Amino acid sequence: MKFKYLYQQMLSHIGIILLSFTMVTIVVSQYMESLVFQNKEEELIQYGDSLLSELNSSLFTDTRILSRYENVLQTRNISFYLLDEEGKVQYPYPQSNRYIQIQFSEDEWTQLLNGEKVVAHIDLNRFDQAATIVIIPYHKEGVFLGGIMMASPVSGVREIISQFNKYLIYTVVIVSIIALFLSWGLSKIHVRRIKQLQNATSAVAAGNYDVNVSVKHYDEIGELTSDFNKMVGRLKESQEEIESLENRRRQFIADVSHELKTPLTTIGGVVEGLRSGMIPEDEKERGIDLVSKETKRLIRLVNENLDYEKIRSNQVKLTKEQIELSEAFEIIKEQLFLQAEEKKNEIIIETEGNPVVYADYDRLIQILLNITKNSIQFTENGKIILRGRESNNQTIIEIADTGIGIDPDDIENIWHRFYKADVSRKNNPFGEFGLGLSIVKKLVHLHQGNIHVSSEKGKGTVFTIQLPNQST
Repeated sequence: MKFKYLYQQMLSHIGIILLSFTMVTIVVSQYMESLVFQNKEEELIQYGDSLLSELNSSLFTDTRILSRYENVLQTRNISFYLLDEEGKVQYPYPQSNRYIQIQFSEDEWTQLLNGEKVVAHIDLNRFDQAATIVIIPYHKEGVFLGGIMMASPVSGVREIISQFNKYLIYTVVIVSIIALFLSWGLSKIHVRRIKQLQNATSAVAAGNYDVNVSVKHYDEIGELTSDFNKMVGRLKESQEEIESLENRRRQFIADVSHELKTPLTTIGGVVEGLRSGMIPEDEKERGIDLVSKETKRLIRLVNENLDYEKIRSNQVKLTKEQIELSEAFEIIKEQLFLQAEEKKNEIIIETEGNPVVYADYDRLIQILLNITKNSIQFTENGKIILRGRESNNQTIIEIADTGIGIDPDDIENIWHRFYKADVSRKNNPFGEFGLGLSIVKKLVHLHQGNIHVSSEKGKGTVFTIQLPNQST
């Protein structure tokens, strides 16, 4: 059977209060009893020393002094007894109604012989209550001659303590009732807050990441609630990222399937036509060229995917060196001259001074080649401008075109593999972004660089790359 947190809290609070009051009762009772006995003890020693001093200056059994002290001490409810060297009572006399028999223990007798006072707290039948006894030894010239025993009941000690305990019990009962209600109220508040967390946790466990528990008190439970909200927020972000990645994965598979299906369909059609003799003799060479181009396209797609995965998993080793940017630009211009000419585009190189880049040569060419190809693909009868300049410890590379531009909603998505902008989905003649830009971004980051793009629809696009120009 579960013992609920509410009852645990209430029981612990009441238990602490009862334990505290019990300890206070014991300590105070002991202290009061000790204080009363101590005061009585000091009083008896004072009277005893005074009596012994007067007896010592006269005869030890001077009845006048004894009678006078007896009259005075009776008003204080104090009795005294004169003892001889054997511990027998010499005064009051045996025929007196105050006469008592006294038995000393061996330790007490040794103390007296050594001149030490003996103090005891006992119950005497004569007083019918607790009494304090003080025995003061009398020595003369080092010889034990007897002593004086002072005895007095400690009036009402137990009655006082009993009365105190009674009031304390009343206090405990009243305080316990108040504490019970306070404990119940506080525990209900804590239980309600914990229950909110429990319900929220159950909701998260069921897959609902839209929960948020309000934080009104910044105590331990409040801090726990705040941490819980942060955790749920991160889980929600992770879940959204997972869903986004899953959507991208599905889209990627669909895009790859489409990309592979087109050349495979073309190759299959040409091969089937050649086999069945449906392609005329004068068209066979053209069909073989088409198969060759589509095969190369397939190989390129597969290699780009493999290259992307290597770059993504940081399996690419970079061999960095200082490279003259103008030289790299010339290589790009030369390699892409025919592609640009087909679209009636002009590639222009603009550099300030002689900028250098600290990078892996092959990967730098790959970066520039991919972006420039992309610019050529989306530009007709325009210009592709390759710019370069140094700024502090960086080299700024800009590849600008006067093409169709990119919609602002698509700019962040062009880095995704095989992403197709809206214009591509409408079967425009310019195609799609493919894998190139995904690889470019990964490679730039591997070089500790940055890349961003700015574009205006219908006016063109500018890719800006920042790369180190020296070893860091």
